[in-house]
Amino acid sequence: MRVYTYSEARQNLADLLDQAGEEGEVRIRRRDGSEYVLRPRRREGSPLDVPSVSTGVSAEEIVAAVREGRERAAR
Repeated sequence: MRVYTYSEARQNLADLLDQAGEEGEVRIRRRDGSEYVLRPRRREGSPLDVPSVSTGVSAEEIVAAVREGRERAAR
């Protein structure tokens, strides 16, 4: 794993993020010798898990709207 200087990391941040995503982590060393690790954050749960939205529309109204749309398309 390559260690980048702070200046290199600033100039190539997008590339470092891509590399961290591919390799798991990237290290960045400052001039004073302190070192930091950049890692991608793991997603928790499915990206399809979204909060529901209350529209106040009944199932019958939704079915009627779908039927109306299909009838229009058939014409």
